[in-house]
Amino acid sequence: MVAAETMVTKRTLIYASSNGDRWFLCVGEEPADMFIYHEPNDPSGGAPSRIKLSTFLAPGRGSPERLMLLRLIGSLVEMADGALPTSPHAPEPGAAGAEPSPGEAASTT
Repeated sequence: MVAAETMVTKRTLIYASSNGDRWFLCVGEEPADMFIYHEPNDPSGGAPSRIKLSTFLAPGRGSPERLMLLRLIGSLVEMADGALPTSPHAPEPGAAGAEPSPGEAASTT
């Protein structure tokens, strides 16, 4: 863990433990600057820390805060699953091999 020194522009609480520790998913000044910010509980006397996402998500860490971040990521995938992006230049899903409908000219591009 590294001391928290980068300015946080946005943070989302991902987990609060029963002892008062809190973990946030944060974005710094640059969009690619994403990290976990850990605020320890007051009685522990610990200092807040910045944790790299790769470290926080490393295999073998079965902590509840890690599992909550994975659930959050999974929920984003589920929300996006039903909404396929549409493009005016792409065929509708399932229409890749369809014949042109009457009045539509076949395109050779």
